Amino acid sequence: MTEVRPTAASSASLWERDEEVAAVTRAVDALCADRSSSGGLLVFRGDAGLGKTALLAETRRIAEARGCTVWSARGGETLRSVPFNVVRQLLQPALMSMLPEEAREYLGDWYDIAGPALGIADPGDRQADPQGVCDGLVAAVRRLARRDWPLVLLIDDAHWADQETLHWLASFAERIDGTSVLVVVTRRPDEAPGASARHLDRVAAAAGPVTTLSALTPDATAGLTRATLGTHADAAFCREVWAVTAGNPYETVELLAKVQDSELEPVETRAGELRELNRSARGGGLVARLEELGIDATRFAWAAAILGTGISVDLVAKLATLKPEDARRCAELLRTARILTAPDPTTGRTGEGDLEFVHPLIATAVYNSIPDALCTAMHGIAARIVTDEGHGAAAAARHLLEVHPDDDEELVGQLREAAREHLAVGAPDAARRCLERALKEPPRPETHPHVLYELAEATFLTAPARTISQLRAALGMPGLDGDKRVDAVFRLSQALLHNDQLEEAVRTVEAEAARLRPGPARMRLQAVHFMWEGIHAGEATSPDRSRRLADLASTCTGRDNSERALLILRGFDALMHGENAEVVAELCDRALVNGRLAPGLGWTDTEWGIELLLMLANAYAFTDRLDRAEALYNEALRAYETAGWSGGHLALAHAYVGLGHRRRGRLKEAEASLRESLRLAERVGRGLPLYWSATCNLVDTLLARGHVQEAWDVAEHHGFAPPYPSTIVLPDPRSVRGRLLLAVGRTKDGVNELEAAEKAAAARGHHNPVLVPWAADLARALATEDPARAARLAVDVRRQAERFGTDTAIGEALRCAAALETGQRAVRLAGQAVTYLEASPCQYEHAAARIEYGIAARSVTALRRGLDLAVSCGADGLVARARAELESGAGPR
Repeated sequence: MTEVRPTAASSASLWERDEEVAAVTRAVDALCADRSSSGGLLVFRGDAGLGKTALLAETRRIAEARGCTVWSARGGETLRSVPFNVVRQLLQPALMSMLPEEAREYLGDWYDIAGPALGIADPGDRQADPQGVCDGLVAAVRRLARRDWPLVLLIDDAHWADQETLHWLASFAERIDGTSVLVVVTRRPDEAPGASARHLDRVAAAAGPVTTLSALTPDATAGLTRATLGTHADAAFCREVWAVTAGNPYETVELLAKVQDSELEPVETRAGELRELNRSARGGGLVARLEELGIDATRFAWAAAILGTGISVDLVAKLATLKPEDARRCAELLRTARILTAPDPTTGRTGEGDLEFVHPLIATAVYNSIPDALCTAMHGIAARIVTDEGHGAAAAARHLLEVHPDDDEELVGQLREAAREHLAVGAPDAARRCLERALKEPPRPETHPHVLYELAEATFLTAPARTISQLRAALGMPGLDGDKRVDAVFRLSQALLHNDQLEEAVRTVEAEAARLRPGPARMRLQAVHFMWEGIHAGEATSPDRSRRLADLASTCTGRDNSERALLILRGFDALMHGENAEVVAELCDRALVNGRLAPGLGWTDTEWGIELLLMLANAYAFTDRLDRAEALYNEALRAYETAGWSGGHLALAHAYVGLGHRRRGRLKEAEASLRESLRLAERVGRGLPLYWSATCNLVDTLLARGHVQEAWDVAEHHGFAPPYPSTIVLPDPRSVRGRLLLAVGRTKDGVNELEAAEKAAAARGHHNPVLVPWAADLARALATEDPARAARLAVDVRRQAERFGTDTAIGEALRCAAALETGQRAVRLAGQAVTYLEASPCQYEHAAARIEYGIAARSVTALRRGLDLAVSCGADGLVARARAELESGAGPR
């Protein structure tokens, strides 16, 4: 029989791993070839004991031999509830070696966002956005990779990594091409639950083909047996070794060590003893062997398994209630028995503690052998030890989660504090686990609704339905009073809105407002009631809603935020109904304090939410006060970027910065902002209002640029078609889709869509021709087929535009009227449109009017002026039209 031997550099666990080692070598060489080399990602998957950890150790040896910096981390079965545990292992040693100023310099703007998650900076006072923290960690690794090139990151047992680390790893894996770093990940198949499994699937997809490790063949097992026991080991004995271990490298190595310890002769006549010897190295056999070492050694091993990480002899001695000398003796016994070992220097984890388990299989077997009652008691003691050493409630939380409920109000307080710490670093799932455990204690009646409220805050961004249930339960108990109760009702209404239960949201706020006496709290809920009604795009609202809102706002002077909110809502309602723009702007101005947002009404404040402030900014944008609108949009963008909010809020901020550019006529800049908004919105979820805002504005901008096919492709890819969202999107998506259909030549469908927009606007009383611009496009589409109706529509557009009163609205109405006329009347109307739009801040519309006037009047000067404007706007369609007219020889009239 031919012996299969590993290379000289390989360990026993690397037999038959030549292909995997070769893949690692190629990846490391590619990384080291050039500083600008693209990143690499390798994923090795295999069952327990197939040599994944040995392969990572070999990767470290290869990388360090080529001068690479290598950082490593390992997931732990009992540590999955500790947020950012694995990514901290990976990055913290390098960051802690820096001076604080140096770390802040390397992380830049991300220091305050990612620093708390990494344990190198104090968290802020408010809940951190999980996506923002994740993006901050991605940025941190990118910057560190530039400093420490060539950098290799090793992550072992990723199936046991905490969910927050896996979120980062998946995001980083998908963007690794732009970072010169090699990441090598090992995992077992089918051991990660829920969201963790989905993150690992994303990592695998980014890695391409995942290498699945296989068991040793009989020939390799024979070679390993003879390399360990001597060449005299006979074939039958070697074959039995393979049969007993099923070719598992770890079990093979452990079994051969037991053979050596027992001085068993490697001959066929002794092969029958291998099976019993193998049982003593795993599962129940391991536990029996542990018990043979004595009760003190067993308690020491149990305490080590409870700790899971940072296993120092002193800490274990405290937990196992052993004298220091007895603890040192037990540690030596367990090292000799190959249960515990000093950390391998090649793993880079020597700073974690004095000891670690020889293999995760052993750690699992020891932990599972602890009697249930004793296990929970030891976790309780461990929590107290961790707290006494000053590590905080979050560090103790993983132990507190395992303690039996016992009506302990102090434990409830610790878990609530741990939840606050988790939320502050961007780990809402960890906070949720703490608060759900606190409810099982249970908390005292006066505390119970507050725990439910805090739990709702932890689940608000991820599980609206669960949040609704928690807040309803909290509000049904005595204990939530005053502003806290009003906050809870507002949060409940927001959750109902996000869960597509807008009517229930309105009823909830209305009922709570009715039970309050007149005052700021009642006025706040009345404002919220009007706000939810105001953003609903579905059925018609009650006919007297605007009157009631106007009556209530007429009593407001802007002395507090409830009154300011009502003024904004009244202004937005007037905007949607097409009332005079001066009235709209005056109402909005009264809601500001010295021209700025009032304290408590900032973009990151949670008392009112983003919807109200977007109403304010949009009211300015569509009344030609673009300076003030853009200031608010950009203020939102800066606030969310600074706070590290990378989810829906940042997506909306980019969308409305893009809308500001679109209104100005900066179409290239608008497209860039809207594409970034859509990228962020994809991560939050399709179909949400923010997703519609990004898509609708991007389609509108691409049409303005003249990129019709690209606009159609975006609409098709992102589902920009009925059914439309239940909340208002600006500009009106039906009108934009109708214009798109006309642009691609589907005239009948376009007319039908614009007529649907007409009906929806009429039901809501939305008569602002700038916000809901269906009529002008429909008039143009019907100019030949039904000129009488087209003319009536043009007259209505002009009447509504003059009522609204902005230069943009009147200029656009005149453009529409000119398009339906011929001869001198068309020239006169087109010239009037130019006059109004020249005074407007909307330069794309001005450019279009110039070109249309130049064509009607056969004016080369007007065409050239319009061409210059169109070029500056990035309106390629207008540019092509103007040039075609000039090249066709249009001369002056």
